[in-house]
Amino acid sequence: MTKAESTDQADALDISRIMEMIPHRYPMLLVDRVVDIVAGESAVGIKNVTINEPQFQGHFPQRAVMPGVLIVEAMAQTAGVLVVHSMGAEAEGKLVYFMSIDKCRFRRPVGPGDVMHIHVVKERSRGNVWRFKGKVYVDDHLCSEAGFAAMLVEE
Repeated sequence: MTKAESTDQADALDISRIMEMIPHRYPMLLVDRVVDIVAGESAVGIKNVTINEPQFQGHFPQRAVMPGVLIVEAMAQTAGVLVVHSMGAEAEGKLVYFMSIDKCRFRRPVGPGDVMHIHVVKERSRGNVWRFKGKVYVDDHLCSEAGFAAMLVEE
């Protein structure tokens, strides 16, 4: 698929479409929008981090920091949207389950007011297992990166 065939800004996947594609809901839905998606290749999700999210009551009261596990979950959800988008009707009635995380690194903290740009790239897919590399940026700063795998299963 060429860059011209990828989803442009005007055709970005909004929150309603994302909720049709993956089962997550507040407070566990961690992708607000997908601004670029190339079927079978890559996606860029957006998460607007706000102080009113429940994790910030306890992580940490003196300086709110997005938990690393939720940053990784945002990568996985963006990858889930990519899988469902890539497979189209074949993905109906199926769920994308997180399988593994490799080489996860946290480079700098993410907090309220930040906009996470979640970049995921498919490394390979074999059968119902997909392997990805993910990176999360705030502004132009790399905040986190990880390799991870997911499996498509019947609902």
